[in-house]
Amino acid sequence: MEVLIVSHVDDGKRVDKFISANAPDDLSRARVQALVRQGNVTINGELPRGTSTKISNGDVVRFLMPPPEDAIPQPENIPLDILHEDDDLIVLIKPAGMVVHPAPGNWSGTLVNALLHHCDGNLSGIGGVKRPGIVHRLDKDTSGVMVVAKSYRAHIDLQEQFADHGRTGPLERAYWALAWGAPPRMKGKVDTLIGRHPTRRVQRAVVEEGAPDAKHAITHYEVVKRFEDAERSGEAMASLIECKLETGRTHQIRVHLTHLGNPLLGDPEYGRAYANRIVRLPHKAQSLFAEFNRQALHARTLGFRHPATGETMRFTAEPTSDMQALIDSIG
Repeated sequence: MEVLIVSHVDDGKRVDKFISANAPDDLSRARVQALVRQGNVTINGELPRGTSTKISNGDVVRFLMPPPEDAIPQPENIPLDILHEDDDLIVLIKPAGMVVHPAPGNWSGTLVNALLHHCDGNLSGIGGVKRPGIVHRLDKDTSGVMVVAKSYRAHIDLQEQFADHGRTGPLERAYWALAWGAPPRMKGKVDTLIGRHPTRRVQRAVVEEGAPDAKHAITHYEVVKRFEDAERSGEAMASLIECKLETGRTHQIRVHLTHLGNPLLGDPEYGRAYANRIVRLPHKAQSLFAEFNRQALHARTLGFRHPATGETMRFTAEPTSDMQALIDSIG
């Protein structure tokens, strides 16, 4: 519910014009008129006679904004890079830049839109209308291996496996991350609480116990390769790190590597403070990095138990060509 108080400068104006001009959100006049007709606007506690009702100095105008209804995803003919498919599931490589499921600002061009077309509508309702078949996800700009359920039994079974995080079963998730510098040890575990960043709304951060929405997060890491800085003896310019998840928190790898002091190359949220390190990269790497425009993170390995056969399945996909080129140019 929003509340607006009419001042003398708005005395005698139409209520729809007044709300449209003063609402905290950018509301069109047509949208305001619809709110009036739906009974979602009051003047001094009473419904206006219509959209042209005049207001007076000191009037209290209240209006209610109903939450927008999410659009039902529509099938779209978008090519998919499929590694395996059967009656129960699909294993595929999600490209960087593709959103997994529709959301405000991304109602089309998502993986769900592509899956609905590929499966000819057979995914509808499996796991919900908005996210049919989706049991886990990758960030928009993270590439790599994903599994999608095509049947109810697969959806339930895979959800349970992901919730267990491989503690009692064969679930395995391994990512390759290209990070600035290198961790203090070649192999280790990051065990923290992750919650919303206290001042940056879209970010997560390592937080103290008792912080709002704090959740336990564990990442196991191993340095695959260190790239030494030619001008600073003994210091790593960057490193290729394999990260294995024991939990699945939002931005977990990005937050944990930043916590270690090794944010991902190209990370627009967590790596901004390291952007000036581009001058330390080899000349070719500098050119590639300038055009990379995303975090250097790739879901390389995914293992799980097949919901129908019980077979342990394991899939590996090498980094995308742009990420591999960046890795090679630094090396």
